[in-house]
Amino acid sequence: MIYDGHSYTFPDQRGNGGWTDRDAFHRHLEVAMAGHHQPLWRASDRSEVDNSVIYDLSKGSNFDALKDAGFRPAGYGRFEWTVDGEDYVKQVLPPSVVDMAFSAEGLVAEMDYAGVDVSLIHRTPYLVTDNDFVADCVKRFPDRLQGLAYVEEWLVQSEMDASIRKLDRAINELGLHGIQWLPVNLRIYGQAGPWDSDGFLPFWDAVASLNIPVFFSLGSTARPNVEAYLEGLRTIRRWMERYPDVTVVMTHGFAWRTFMKPGRIEVSEEVFENAPIDNPNLSLQLLFAVLCGGQYDYPMPQMRSTLEDLVGRMGADRLIWGTDMPFLMRHYTYRQSLDSIRLYCDFLSDTEKDQILGDNMVRLMGLDRAGQD
Repeated sequence: MIYDGHSYTFPDQRGNGGWTDRDAFHRHLEVAMAGHHQPLWRASDRSEVDNSVIYDLSKGSNFDALKDAGFRPAGYGRFEWTVDGEDYVKQVLPPSVVDMAFSAEGLVAEMDYAGVDVSLIHRTPYLVTDNDFVADCVKRFPDRLQGLAYVEEWLVQSEMDASIRKLDRAINELGLHGIQWLPVNLRIYGQAGPWDSDGFLPFWDAVASLNIPVFFSLGSTARPNVEAYLEGLRTIRRWMERYPDVTVVMTHGFAWRTFMKPGRIEVSEEVFENAPIDNPNLSLQLLFAVLCGGQYDYPMPQMRSTLEDLVGRMGADRLIWGTDMPFLMRHYTYRQSLDSIRLYCDFLSDTEKDQILGDNMVRLMGLDRAGQD
């Protein structure tokens, strides 16, 4: 079985993203798009310009960094800003996302064409916060899609009971299959300190009691502050020591873009020293194509030594292929992302390829136990 461990569905981003406050949704969307690694260009001549035109780089990832620049999702996968009468563009979604939405039907059609059997819908507040929306996608294609729950990280400490109720409903009533947690959203709201501190523990105790996998996202799509990134890895290590029976997935993998060289991805040894790669309950996603595409062309030979190293350090049974569909299609097709591992990594045995491309997710998400209860 081919299982894509990382995909998305979302409503029209020109709307409210499942939020009750459309302006709040668009602030999240603008922070994400302004800081995104995709190049910013001037619409009049398509020349690339620095992100500082639309975003105060000195202030980091938060709302204060946004400039008054008429931000809007513009259709055809584009996001636009206007500064001093000049329009600027980022192509963060592929142009095929004409109406700025990606439906369950669209995802499954892409899966059919690429030969992908099952996909896991991930979460982020700048796409959709509504658990009902994702649950409805899964209900329409129960044999093809699974979905993660989402609870706003910045509300957990101040609205603990409501956050736990939201999580419980997403899992036990809506039938979602795990939870995604993005620490960057705490920083956006100025919440400093580790997210395994005492103020979060009732929530994490509730998560652990549900017997679901937890998907942690450390912002691998950007070039993070190295020390902050290492502290995030250490936090995951501490969290897993506190909850030794919970299965954890690091989404996107390590911060691949930070370690890109012309001929290879050279992950710092500090990363391996701080990440809990020795813990058998940790799995790592391999989103090479979406993160490194645009600089590394298909079939991406530059990632092979990194993948071979990861197999040696962790084992193929803890590595997960994922795509970030539909964002993937900026540079690669769905089939190319799959084939870059299936056809071009000769150092992997057939069993190891099967594990990475699906078997590990089948086991982790409980599909190997389906129908046995």
